[in-house]
Amino acid sequence: MINRLTLVNFKAFRRLELPLGPLTLLTGLNSSGKSSVLQALALLRQSFGDGRVTLPQEGLLLNGELVELGTARDVLHDDFGHADDLLATEAPVVGFVLEEDAPGRFIARYDLEQPDEDAMEAYDFPGDVSLLEAPFQYLHADRITPAVTYPRSRQIAIDRGFLGVRGEHTVNYLRHHADREIPDGPLRHSEATSSRLLDQAVAWMQELCPGVNVQASAIEGTDFVRLSYGFGGTAGINATRRRRPTNVGFGLTYALPIVVACLTAAPGSLILLENPEAHLHPKGQSRMAALISAAAATGAQMVVETHSDHVLNGIRIAVKRGALRPDDAIIHFFRGNGAGAEVITPRVDEEGMLAQWPAGFFDEWENSLEQLLD
Repeated sequence: MINRLTLVNFKAFRRLELPLGPLTLLTGLNSSGKSSVLQALALLRQSFGDGRVTLPQEGLLLNGELVELGTARDVLHDDFGHADDLLATEAPVVGFVLEEDAPGRFIARYDLEQPDEDAMEAYDFPGDVSLLEAPFQYLHADRITPAVTYPRSRQIAIDRGFLGVRGEHTVNYLRHHADREIPDGPLRHSEATSSRLLDQAVAWMQELCPGVNVQASAIEGTDFVRLSYGFGGTAGINATRRRRPTNVGFGLTYALPIVVACLTAAPGSLILLENPEAHLHPKGQSRMAALISAAAATGAQMVVETHSDHVLNGIRIAVKRGALRPDDAIIHFFRGNGAGAEVITPRVDEEGMLAQWPAGFFDEWENSLEQLLD
């Protein structure tokens, strides 16, 4: 597990040292640096992970499957430092340090003569960092929307087990691995009809929409798969008919990749999630937090960006109920300070209470209520 991430001269941060835990929640104002943390982890995986062999000049790959960050000029912090004691090298450089049992340093040199290249020469990087080889998922905020068909790629969904950054391979993954057993533990839903992945996914989806069920099937003779929903007679809908995603609420399809990513989280894996609450009603957001907490409790490392107080409170409830230890849930609040970004880290106690509640940290409900009562 990654215990700490240090960023040097990367995007919004001249230097950032950020503790990480089994479940790390990134909250805060827009454009305050939250996404940069996820992008840094994804960038290293994109550049050096999965046994990838890179030439020195192709070290840091700024544009690829996981992230598209533009050019070296785009990722170098505006007020970059020309020397750094941690990296012990002359700048300009972009640096990352992942602390596990021992720090793993990744340094990329910025070429003043080629600022518009989309790769940066890398040096002083290790090959034994868990991020590079561990099971991995990264789901962007811009996920799949309701569609008639989805891609059917064996290499991505089945051989690699990757859902795609938009979750576009989730349906094919679910089709192929429908019978996969979800082991006994926090992730196994007690009301599911069986321990099969498909039945477990249905049970968790029913937390978002009571009575819903999911089917994923191949379209013979094509390179596509089909997703359909049934509703068990709820809301006056005929239970015998299957429904296309295009005729069903947006939120279900948007949430499905998050549900599958969490259910398939293995001990030692790293899962990055952006806005898992998107398009869900408040109760659904809270239940999504319970699922994310369960994935962390199984031994996966979850790093989650959110703007939802329901997700925050769902994590706090998981701590209060003993599903997570207080030290396993780390909450960071990002905000601009006029000269960059600062990070405040409220500590969670055994009762799910926070040691501090800084201004701007999920306090708009109280602010609005005060104005209404004034």
